Amino acid sequence: MAAGAIVVSMLGAGCASLPPHPAQPPTLALASADTADTADTTDTALGRVLAPRLAQHPGESVFYPLTAGADAFAMRLALARTAQRSLDLQYYIFDADDTGLTLLAEVMAAADRGVRVRLLLDDLHTDGQDQALAALDAHPNVEVRLFNPFANRGMRMFEFATDFRRVDRRMHNKSMTADNQLTVVGGRNIGDAYFAAKSDVDFSDLDLLAAGPVVPQVSAVFDDYWNAEATYPLATLAKPQSDAETVAFQQRVRQYLDDRKVKLRATPYGKTVLESGVIRAIQQEALPAYWGRATVIADRAAKVTLPPEDNSTHAIPALLKVLGGAQHDLTLVSPYFVPGKAGMDWLVGLQQRGVQVHILTNSFGATDVSAVHAGYAPRREALVQAGVLLYELKPSAYAEMAKENKGRGMGGSSRASLHAKTYMVDRRLLFIGSLNLDPRSARLNTEMGIVVDSAPLCDMLGKRLDDALLDAAYQVVLLPDPQTGHLQLAWITREDGVLRTYTSEPDMSGWNRIGQGFMRLLPMESEL
Repeated sequence: MAAGAIVVSMLGAGCASLPPHPAQPPTLALASADTADTADTTDTALGRVLAPRLAQHPGESVFYPLTAGADAFAMRLALARTAQRSLDLQYYIFDADDTGLTLLAEVMAAADRGVRVRLLLDDLHTDGQDQALAALDAHPNVEVRLFNPFANRGMRMFEFATDFRRVDRRMHNKSMTADNQLTVVGGRNIGDAYFAAKSDVDFSDLDLLAAGPVVPQVSAVFDDYWNAEATYPLATLAKPQSDAETVAFQQRVRQYLDDRKVKLRATPYGKTVLESGVIRAIQQEALPAYWGRATVIADRAAKVTLPPEDNSTHAIPALLKVLGGAQHDLTLVSPYFVPGKAGMDWLVGLQQRGVQVHILTNSFGATDVSAVHAGYAPRREALVQAGVLLYELKPSAYAEMAKENKGRGMGGSSRASLHAKTYMVDRRLLFIGSLNLDPRSARLNTEMGIVVDSAPLCDMLGKRLDDALLDAAYQVVLLPDPQTGHLQLAWITREDGVLRTYTSEPDMSGWNRIGQGFMRLLPMESEL
C-alpha cells in the first residue's frame, strides 16, 4: 500500500464514530431497606449482620477505615465472596495483574452463585481487553459497560488527535458495593500497586468500608453513571464473535483467572489476604468502627458532555463549601496538588482569617506524574510565605516509618508514592474519595467521595498523620541563604531519629531540573 493510502487509512480509523446510544430501560441498584420490593436486600447475610448495629445508631453510618493496602484488597475479596444479590463495581483502572485478576475471579464466582454483577470501567485503560471483557459479559449474570468509550477499538491514539475534547474527559470514580448494604469508597484503583502487592512501588492510599444510609447514596451515584449518555454496553462496541468462539474464549478466561488466584494464594502476600471474611470481622468487632452522619459528594455523569466551564454538574463547589467552613484547622492530603490562581487566593484567604492549613502532597521523588510536580512547584514559596504548613512525601517513607515501627502493612523496600485524597476540617469533618485538588479533577474528570462527620475518626487519622510526618515527609520551609541572606526553599526531615535539612530539592538531578523547567513553559496546566 502506498504511503499516502496508509495515512488516509489511519486518519479514517481515527475518525470512527460511536454507534447510536442503545435505547434501554434504566437499571438500578437493588433496594436495601424500608421497601416491600422483592429485590430488598435486608434479608441477605450482610443485611442481617448489619441491621442490629445500625438500629442502635439511627441516621448514622458506620465506617471502617482501610489504611493498609493488604486490608483494602482483603475487604474487596470478602465483599465479592459474601454478596448474595448484587455487586456493583465502578473503577478508573482495573489492572489485569495478580490482585486485579484474583478479585475478578471472586466476582465471577459470585456471578456463578446467581449474584447480579454490574462492572463499569472507564475506557482509557481497557485497550486490547475487549475480547476478555466480552467473555465476562457473556455470563448471564454479568454486564460490562464502558464510560466515554473510544469509537475505534484498535487505534485509539488517533482518536486523541481527531476527538481530543471528548476522550480527554474520564471517569475517575472508585467504588465497590455488595448487596447495597456495604461499600468501599476511596482513592484506590484495582491493581497490585494500590494493594501493597508490588515490591518496587506502593501507593499510599485510604478507603472507607461503609454501611448504613450512606450506601444507597453511593449506589445512586453508580446508577447515574451506569445509565448515563456517556456509558455504553460493551456488547455495542466489541467485535461480534460466534457463540462457539465466545464459549471457548470464556472457558480460557475463567481458567486463567482461577490459575492467577491459585498463584497468588501461594505467595506470602496471598496467604495474608485471601482468608479474610468481612462478616466474621464485623461480628467479632475485629475492625475498628467509627460512626457518624455522612453524605456523598459526586460529579454527575453528564459532566463529561458539558463544557468544562459549566460547573452545574460539578462536585468541587460542594466540596469547597465543606472545606471553606473550617474555623481553625484544615488538612489537605492530595497526591496531585495544582492550585490555580483562584485556589491560591482561597488558601491564602483561609490563612489570613486564622485557619491553619496543612498540605501533604508528593515530593518530586515520590510522584508518578512529573508534569504535575512542574505545575505545583512554583506555588510552594507563596504557600509557605502565607503560613501554610507544607509537606512532601518522601519516596523512602516506608523504610523510614518501618524504622519507627509505624509502617504496618507497608513494604520497607517499596518506593512510596502518595495516592490518597483526604481532606479534614477542624478534626471533625472528613472527605475521602477520588477527587484531587487539581484542574483535571475540578473541570475534566468525574469524581466522587464521602464526607463523614466523626471527630473520633478524624482524631485517629489525624494522629497517625501527625506522628508520621517528619519521618515520612519533608517539610518545605523558607530559610535564609548563608551567603546572601535571601530566603530560599529548604526541606527538613527526620532520618534515623535526627533532623536533617536539604537546601536543594531532594531526588532531583540537573537533568530533572531542566525537564521540569521545560514542562513549566508548556501551556498544559488545565490538563494536570
